[in-house]
Amino acid sequence: MTIAAQSHESRAGQHGSFWEVLRIFLRLGLSCFGGPIAHIGYFRDEFVIRRRWLDEQAYADLVALCQFLPGPASSQVGFSIGLMRAGYWGGLAAWCGFTLPSAIALVLFAFGAKGLSGPTGLGLLHGLKLVAVAIVSQAVWGMARQLCPDRERASIAVVVALIILFSASSAAQIVAIFLGGAAGLWLCRGSASAPGGHMAMPVSRTLGLAALAVFFLLLAGLPILRSLAPLPGLALFEAFYRSGALVFGGGHVVLPLLRQSFVAPGWVSDDAFLAGYGAAQAVPGPLFTFAAYLGAVVNLAPHGVAGAALGLAGIFLPGILILMGTLPFWESFRKRAGAQAIMRGVNAAVVGLLGAALYNPVWTSSVKTPGDFGIALVGFVLLTVWRAPPLVVVLVSALGGIALAHLS
Repeated sequence: MTIAAQSHESRAGQHGSFWEVLRIFLRLGLSCFGGPIAHIGYFRDEFVIRRRWLDEQAYADLVALCQFLPGPASSQVGFSIGLMRAGYWGGLAAWCGFTLPSAIALVLFAFGAKGLSGPTGLGLLHGLKLVAVAIVSQAVWGMARQLCPDRERASIAVVVALIILFSASSAAQIVAIFLGGAAGLWLCRGSASAPGGHMAMPVSRTLGLAALAVFFLLLAGLPILRSLAPLPGLALFEAFYRSGALVFGGGHVVLPLLRQSFVAPGWVSDDAFLAGYGAAQAVPGPLFTFAAYLGAVVNLAPHGVAGAALGLAGIFLPGILILMGTLPFWESFRKRAGAQAIMRGVNAAVVGLLGAALYNPVWTSSVKTPGDFGIALVGFVLLTVWRAPPLVVVLVSALGGIALAHLS
């Protein structure tokens, strides 16, 4: 059964409500630990096996689409399921239920982190920075094995990493992603494969074109508007929107994009940035809610709760817009060999981008002593060998940071 048929059946006999979707996704938002891949597994158990809102083929097609697009894949999958179950209000309910629990937790951490002092408080914050070393190392390792399995894609990743490491330009990351796509079109056509199944969604082409137009209009127009009217709120929204629009390959890739937007201009310190990123590993839900923390701690108005709300809206909006814009055209577009080759190159570039970020700022800002390296190494082994949940790594690293602070 296709997604279109599934959607028709849902509307005809199993049409859900806003509150039904909100209740289910709120429970998932409070319990889904482990990152986007784990979230997709939770969704499959809930909506394919337990509730039978979709069949296996429809769900696989939906996941393929959301992994192809920029943005938070698990949130896009959840939004699509809510859309199919209860229309556009269902999509909103799915997003709110899955996103707000972790966003609220990170805003509370942002307010509490300001009061941490002394060896215990400073050690805790340093331990959270070391969590980022382990988490990003695992992400680079896993993504490199999956997305760079041949010489062509490994070479694209290395070239992109060198560009980022030796470039001081704020546009280097954007240029590197586009260069990766161009290199993929040239080098990766031979590895393209024809996708199976059928992919369709109940979104009109008119609405899809309108969503795409808004996506690109905001991406191109917000920087211009920001230069013409340098309002603090507009500057924050543009920074979050640009980061959310250019994230391919998983939530961890948002780290270098957000750092370039917030740490480089001095809006957030490196220490606060990495401590918040470590804290984001300890909460359920999408990693993109890190934007709520940044919006709360940024030293540019608006901040606090208003900044957190602006951050969430800015970073999630592009992913939703491009999802809505692509749904009506995905069936024909995904079968083009050129499109598949471009995305192979972009994904390889993403590995290089994240690899460069692993060195600077994650490693250079966190690993200062043999003890720091030891904690990061323990976290990496727990994740990759023991398959420990990220929450366990957060607890171990936080306790290790506190212990090191008291010993020193």
